[in-house]
Amino acid sequence: MSGRTLLLALLLSLPVSQLFAHALWIETRATGKKGQKQEVRIVYSEPGDEPEKVKDWYSDVREFSLWLIGPDNTRKQLTVTPADNHFVAEFTPEQDGVYTLAVRHDAKDLGGTTKYQFNATATVAVGAKAAKQPASGHEIDVVRDLSKPYKVGKPVSLTGLFKDAPAEKLTVSVHSPSGWNREVVTNTTGVAEFIPLWPGTYRIEASRSQKEDGEHHGKAYKAVWRCATQVFEVAP
Repeated sequence: MSGRTLLLALLLSLPVSQLFAHALWIETRATGKKGQKQEVRIVYSEPGDEPEKVKDWYSDVREFSLWLIGPDNTRKQLTVTPADNHFVAEFTPEQDGVYTLAVRHDAKDLGGTTKYQFNATATVAVGAKAAKQPASGHEIDVVRDLSKPYKVGKPVSLTGLFKDAPAEKLTVSVHSPSGWNREVVTNTTGVAEFIPLWPGTYRIEASRSQKEDGEHHGKAYKAVWRCATQVFEVAP
């Protein structure tokens, strides 16, 4: 048994909250222009760490699909090309509005009797901005206010969604560019806030684990762990 295989076997015996700090992240510019190509990167990593090499991604996570949801709610699957430690895609906006990039992937391998679901979204505003980020349709999601830029010292409001409804007591991990991390929990209306203390790139990850019976690739599971990630910028 290789060292990596042994480590994975040991990790699978841990509770979900201790195992999956790794997640998929979609990285792209927050704004775009009609007729101009927009580059997108998809990485798999812990927040703040170097992206993991594609060959080492967990289970079949590298076989994810990337979807582009247009301002008119049309959906298009984008071609993704692997590099050493990330995938690359691109699209060309054809109209004003907010485009959503979305990934949802259920890992083929179970962790014991738990199924792992990875979700990631990113938004690209073209022309006039929308007041609120469109929902991705994922089973777990975090929606941000897009009406104004995020700035240091100003609250950032997050709305957690679980199966299309506002989610109370949803834990959202906030990872700052300084290495400062904290967790916020949504209230009865699904809303949580945090105040950014440093400018730069922030990463948020919402997660929930619950008992749920089913079968996945011929194997029975007793629980599902879901996460949803986003990356965005905070100005000074």
